[in-house]
Amino acid sequence: MSLLVVGVNHRTAPIEIREKICFGKADARQALRDLRESGAASEAVMLSTCNRTEIYVVDRDDESIAPVRDLLSSRLGEDVSAYTYVHRDRDAVRHLYSVSSGIDSMILGEAQIHGQVRDAWEDSREESGAALNRLFQSSLLVGSRVREETGIGRGAASVSSAAVQLSKKIFGSLSGRRAMVLGAGDVAAIALECLRKEGVRVAIVANRTYERAQALAVEHQAVAMHYDECWTNLHSVDILLCSTASPRTIVEIGHVAPALEARGDRPLCILDIALPRDVEANVGELDNVFLYDLDDLKAAAAANLERRSEDVPAAEKIVGSEVDKYWQWLSGLAAVPVVTEFRAHMDRLRADELASALRKIGGLNEQQAEGIEHFSRALMNKFLHEPSVRLKSAAANGRGLGVIDVARYLFAMDGETKKEKDGEG
Repeated sequence: MSLLVVGVNHRTAPIEIREKICFGKADARQALRDLRESGAASEAVMLSTCNRTEIYVVDRDDESIAPVRDLLSSRLGEDVSAYTYVHRDRDAVRHLYSVSSGIDSMILGEAQIHGQVRDAWEDSREESGAALNRLFQSSLLVGSRVREETGIGRGAASVSSAAVQLSKKIFGSLSGRRAMVLGAGDVAAIALECLRKEGVRVAIVANRTYERAQALAVEHQAVAMHYDECWTNLHSVDILLCSTASPRTIVEIGHVAPALEARGDRPLCILDIALPRDVEANVGELDNVFLYDLDDLKAAAAANLERRSEDVPAAEKIVGSEVDKYWQWLSGLAAVPVVTEFRAHMDRLRADELASALRKIGGLNEQQAEGIEHFSRALMNKFLHEPSVRLKSAAANGRGLGVIDVARYLFAMDGETKKEKDGEG
């Protein structure tokens, strides 16, 4: 048994690649189901956010990389290999713990990823199992520990807050400015809070579901609108922040160009923090329009890293200790069925040899036969005691998976002997 993660993130792929590989909930579930039904994985979980798409699998034969890459390539429409990274076993555990803790985020220490990891696990539960359930559950505990015991989450940095800070490059102070937010999810809520803290005077929330927009507007003292109303109000705002879950662009040049005519020389800052992107790329070519997407936040991320990097070693120490704990548990989980299978395998051999010996000896009474049976069991238990203890001990100190693989091979429990015999026959 092996753990594997194959992924694409903000470090390995630009936004135009990431947005094509992004999965919605239904598509993610189907992709994971296909992986399991094909035999490529016994367990699978997908984490797909604005900055990463990662597939975690339990893989017995170390042959899952190609099927997972093929899945991502199919989504992208071309070979994805140049953009992917692969982590195995302890490194896969360490990676997820770093993700959940915010260590691996574009905005170091950002808190949103913790909830996204939880949601990914919940959405994938039908295709998950004991190993990945424990992995994702423990990753949430690790993320909480890191934020409670280090300063890596100081200031509650997020993609939304970084985007709002980016808009200050255009306007300086945001006090008295007007903003419009497209979307009514968690990202939009954080953005509204950040805008209000910066002194934005009027905020408009537009969403396909008006009730959600209205609930968010009431909470943040903003104004709710239907999508079809927001375009006629675009001329009155200074900042347009987009964070919908639409699978295609919703802000087109035909929406923005007419609004510019009524604006005069006032600049319009558009912050597109959705994936896939909400705004057509050519909108950024319009005069006095400053369009930023997720990849443009990297400068803000660099500044954030400089402020918080002193907390990374402490966070990584927590991650490292928790990786050891998980690996010890996983090794123990793997050892139990192998010890059981090992003893059952040996008992079958003992029974066969005993039956053969009794036939050859012949003429034994019931008491004598029982004595030989007892002797054979006692001898087998003596032989198996030390290997069984050592397998369990290896699991306890984290070396279990390697030792277990050797045991399977040495005692012909890996199927190789049968394959060879079948081939010879």
